[in-house]
Amino acid sequence: MAGFTHVEHLSAADVQRLRSVYEPLAESVRELIDATIRSEVDAAEVAAAIAEIDAATARLRAKQIDGPFGVRYTSDGARMPWGNPAIGIKNPISPPLVIVKDGSGTISTDFRLGAAYEGPPGHVHGGIVAMVLDHVLGEVAASDPTSPRFTGTLTIRYLRATPLGDLHAEGRITRTDGIKAFAAGHVSDAEGITAEAEGVFILPKWARG
Repeated sequence: MAGFTHVEHLSAADVQRLRSVYEPLAESVRELIDATIRSEVDAAEVAAAIAEIDAATARLRAKQIDGPFGVRYTSDGARMPWGNPAIGIKNPISPPLVIVKDGSGTISTDFRLGAAYEGPPGHVHGGIVAMVLDHVLGEVAASDPTSPRFTGTLTIRYLRATPLGDLHAEGRITRTDGIKAFAAGHVSDAEGITAEAEGVFILPKWARG
């Protein structure tokens, strides 16, 4: 499984400790991204900020992995997709989405999108809406964390522009057919649904036993 790494001797306590270290870092960079977009400070302040950011970047690059983060599994099977652009707690471009599963099989997430996700003025870029729906439907289509189903097709209907701010997304399986799972879901704001999607998700060859 390319990109999947099993990390031995990593306990739940170790994972929580790592979260406590890296989650605040990603949140600080999210704030930096937002501030960069909306800042109107003068050239001297910008130059000073660049120097500070470059220094911080050099500190973080002092020890790093080669290539992307991938998905890591602890010795007890816990999943760590921390570089993911939708849910990754180490990825500053992720909102991040926090996925909740209920007893009926529906999954949902409540999240907030700010200036970094703007397309039309005051509204979310359509590609970001698509990413959210792709991830939510992909999560609900997966039979288990080690056997994901990957997107085969995704059809989105944009009912109206999705405003920046507090949003909700949810998805559910509509049917399965062998290696394929069919899922549907939507994104909504306080006024109702803004976009809805249907997708077909396919179990990859390496997970078919």
